Amino acid sequence: VQLQASGGGSVQAGGSLRLSCAASTRTFGDYTMAWFRQAPGKEREFAANINWRGISYADTVKGRFTISRDNAKNTVYLQMNSLKPEDTAVYYCAARIGPLRAATKDYDYWGQGTLVTVSS
Repeated sequence: VQLQASGGGSVQAGGSLRLSCAASTRTFGDYTMAWFRQAPGKEREFAANINWRGISYADTVKGRFTISRDNAKNTVYLQMNSLKPEDTAVYYCAARIGPLRAATKDYDYWGQGTLVTVSS
């Protein structure tokens, strides 16, 4: 599975961005899809994930970010609202077969990342 993330950019605090991740697979609906992020000098961390059974969010983004997917377009989205400077990071999409998981080690496929910069 190849993943292509897009939609990153620079925005002021309080603004919004929508990230997209397109997957090259005929069985997209079978995959749990996730967004992770990695800030400069920090470890990669979980942001949100989604599959046919549900959705989960990290506490740091809950209420501000919304993950969704369009199985007909093989695409997962991350709508990010009320952005804060601490949301600045490279955002990665990831995929796995199986239940929702929040650890990087549980994901088999990764996109190349897209940079989000939030200025104060």
